[in-house]
Amino acid sequence: MKCVICKSSDIQKQMVEEEIKSGMDIILISLEVLVCMNCGERYYDRMTMRKIKNIRAKLKQRELKVEEVGKVLRAI
Repeated sequence: MKCVICKSSDIQKQMVEEEIKSGMDIILISLEVLVCMNCGERYYDRMTMRKIKNIRAKLKQRELKVEEVGKVLRAI
């Protein structure tokens, strides 16, 4: 497999954190996906996309368990 962006063949499985936005909140989910080691392009398979879709649905129905891991502050 070659990267569609930079044409590198150095693509490996890695754990990444995907961000899902919900209003003013950001939910981080850990996923194992293929990543181009040259440019950082990520490749998601169908099972991973289904997992993201299910998490979004649970979030919308308020059924997703989450924990606070930090704060975002805005200068005024």
